[in-house]
Amino acid sequence: MNDGEYLAERFEAHRSQLRAVAYRMLGSLSEAEDAVQEAWLKLSRSDTSEVANLGGWLTTVVGRVCLDMLRSRTSRREDPLDVYLPDPVVSSIEGTDPEQQALVADSVGLALLVVLEALPPAERLAFVLHDMFAVPFDEIAPMVGRTPAAARQLASRARRRVQGAAPAPDADLTRQREVVDAFLTASRGGDFDALLSLLDPDIELRVDGGAMPAPEGTSKLVRGAHAVASQAFMYRSFSPFARLALVNGAPGLVTVPEGGTAAAVMAFTVGPHGKVVRLDILADPDRLTGIDVTLLDT
Repeated sequence: MNDGEYLAERFEAHRSQLRAVAYRMLGSLSEAEDAVQEAWLKLSRSDTSEVANLGGWLTTVVGRVCLDMLRSRTSRREDPLDVYLPDPVVSSIEGTDPEQQALVADSVGLALLVVLEALPPAERLAFVLHDMFAVPFDEIAPMVGRTPAAARQLASRARRRVQGAAPAPDADLTRQREVVDAFLTASRGGDFDALLSLLDPDIELRVDGGAMPAPEGTSKLVRGAHAVASQAFMYRSFSPFARLALVNGAPGLVTVPEGGTAAAVMAFTVGPHGKVVRLDILADPDRLTGIDVTLLDT
């Protein structure tokens, strides 16, 4: 094995973790891949003979790349979408794909990623690297041009915003699946009262239909159990095409009409009381093309 092959082998050993870092930072699967590729290019051009912790070094590189991408994204989004959902990670309900599982470990649901999207880039970096990947503030500080104490404050501010805005899901995946199954059964049966009974009174529904503005587009934010149940009832004709799946590690649904490509991904946040507290639906056709529907439950 030559030096190039040895370096590539060492990099591949860290790829899953680097993708997980980049996904949490960017909320975009394609941009996460770009950030990881940039880290590889940086590694291939650097002398790392004195680097004792290659995984930590690569995590720092990915963090810097993602921070630059976030800052660039912020500067060019002059007219942001009212409702924007990060890319979902969709896999079989059986959860057999280790690479997909690594991306969404530690309950990184779409609801949490939506909150992270609203954080300033430096706060998001400090929170993700420290709270999710245990990177010390001494290493985070140079990335954001702050002292370690200031970097700690960035993470603290982000943590308060996350805790106040991201609903806490039920830790029992079996109970979550039971609620999703009941939702699908009620929708297919046209049972409005059963749908309503599954929803928290203060539920929020977010639908991201892509860049096309209303009324042509489908993006919307709906609050309240009756309003959300009414929306679900309107689209019950699509329920026969819904398939169970894991969406960011939690039971959800993917709508696959007879054409064979995904038309929508539904991510459920089920609270500890057994009610749906958040429903996130991605219906942007441009961002659904990469979902492999052949792996989903039928």
